[in-house]
Amino acid sequence: MQFKLKTTVVLALAATCGIAFAQEEVVKIGHVAPMSGPQAHYGKDNENGVRMAIEDLNAQGVTIGGKKIKFEIQAEDDAADPKQGTAAAQKLCDAKVAGVVGHLNSGTTIPASKVYNDCGIPHVTGAATNPNLTKPGYKTTYRIIANDNALGAALALHAADKLKLKTVAIVDDRTAYGQGVAEVFKKTAESKGMKVVDQQFTNDKATDFMAILTSIKSKNPDAIFYGGMDVQAGPMLRQMEQLGLTKAKFFGGDGICTAEIAKLAAGAKTLDNVVCAEGGASLDKMPGGKAWKEKYDKKFPGQFQIYSPYTYDATFVLVDAMKRANSTDPKKYIPMLQKANYKGVTANIVFEPNGELKNAASTLYTYKDGKKAAVQ
Repeated sequence: MQFKLKTTVVLALAATCGIAFAQEEVVKIGHVAPMSGPQAHYGKDNENGVRMAIEDLNAQGVTIGGKKIKFEIQAEDDAADPKQGTAAAQKLCDAKVAGVVGHLNSGTTIPASKVYNDCGIPHVTGAATNPNLTKPGYKTTYRIIANDNALGAALALHAADKLKLKTVAIVDDRTAYGQGVAEVFKKTAESKGMKVVDQQFTNDKATDFMAILTSIKSKNPDAIFYGGMDVQAGPMLRQMEQLGLTKAKFFGGDGICTAEIAKLAAGAKTLDNVVCAEGGASLDKMPGGKAWKEKYDKKFPGQFQIYSPYTYDATFVLVDAMKRANSTDPKKYIPMLQKANYKGVTANIVFEPNGELKNAASTLYTYKDGKKAAVQ
């Protein structure tokens, strides 16, 4: 009788434990980027990085606070528009997502960061590079890529010191990103003795640059710097070739440093004159870059652009903080996010007190036979 009683108790306990083990909590990670419009190729790549991270996390069987966690993505489209960006941020706040990866553009990320701060949800961007993003000092804002101070300066130093260029014309698209990186390039170039012979402006919807380039051609600069995205840089390179501007070097930040620019340039020989900068090490030199890229290409063939390794890491950084806090509640895990020390695919991720990545690397690239190659 005593043996039977003990067996019953053991079985009851096992059943209870089984029920507890089976408990599952769905935790949503938000993602925002342009999924429509001319910059959708960046947005798709960024979203792919988050989806891949969530798939890998779910395969690991993460347990937080005694519950098995199932992560899901809540993806929003901001169309690279600041108003849509803040609307998407508010939607994620209202949905009470546990954290956000995004946005892509500085012009959408900066206004959205206030929304996230006000509702207490952390966001990690692996793409927005304007230094103003971290200036308010929000405890909810983090960046895991080098900012424009590093990128613009690296390009200007390369132009002046390595290539010995003397004159440059500067064009920007008037966005927070384009204007910011152009300003840093200009300031650094002038400090190195380069002369800015012309400064022109366009917008991030333009496709015809003939008037701008004709004006620049008359000044005969050694180089043109473009602050903006590949959607404009590609046609600009074609039109430079049409106007005979074939000797000028063409500089730009990470916004033009994509695989897509080769397609957008449509065979223009001026692509060979491009020198662009990207935050972070080259894929070959990232801690887990090569293996990660092979996995990405199998899952999303032909879709890789720039930032997906960073959005992948951003997702893991958020979840790593949740694990260390033993909570998916932002109030509880934000202090752990501030103390991040995560060995990611892109780098060892540690934050400065303002949310910037500590010891952020940057890499310069050129294009050879239509393919991006790191400058040695």
